[in-house]
Amino acid sequence: MPLLVKICGITTMAAMDAALDAGADMVGVVFFPKSPRNVSLATGCALAGRTCGRAGVVALTVDPDDDFLAAIAANLKPDLIQLHGHETTERVADIRERFKLRVMKAIGVAEAADLAAIPAYAAVSDMLLVDAKPPKTAEALPGGNGLTFDWRLVAGLDPGRPVMLSGGLHAGNVAEAIRLTRLSGVDVSSGVESRPGVKDPDKIRAFVAAARASGAEGDR
Repeated sequence: MPLLVKICGITTMAAMDAALDAGADMVGVVFFPKSPRNVSLATGCALAGRTCGRAGVVALTVDPDDDFLAAIAANLKPDLIQLHGHETTERVADIRERFKLRVMKAIGVAEAADLAAIPAYAAVSDMLLVDAKPPKTAEALPGGNGLTFDWRLVAGLDPGRPVMLSGGLHAGNVAEAIRLTRLSGVDVSSGVESRPGVKDPDKIRAFVAAARASGAEGDR
């Protein structure tokens, strides 16, 4: 399967255009008030409308309630809902069934023990995302912290669902990450920004190009 490239945390039309023009497969909008990449549902819908089918739209949420999920499903109609909080496997299964949404569950990884949850979440999700577990501080966000983890922990991981790699990726290290992990895709947010929440079109283009080049080498 060709490598998937996702640009997450898009907040402006200019950033969306840059991601689409660079050839990203997936684009993410964040609905989490504590994040510098947070957007309103109205803005998220406008950004999603810009894609015109050129990329899959991912709505990132953190422990969302049913009312907000219903609004996302009815108005945004995302290709995937990304659950980046402490959702249990039961909650993931319920969201997937109740709202008829494809789900990508994010799992924070810092050590081998963190991988124990993967089989259970794979059973109730359409995709998984392995991300650097945030530091234990009150200010930490569940993702987008620009942190990496030991990629060797997830090298060749195959839980029967596509798995994307996230956490501290940028144009300078994404090729190595792809080579080491051999996962289904890569997801970047802070690594293509000039400052928190502000995407840099040049960095987006460089990231997608580096990922594509590495992916093509892996295919050969």
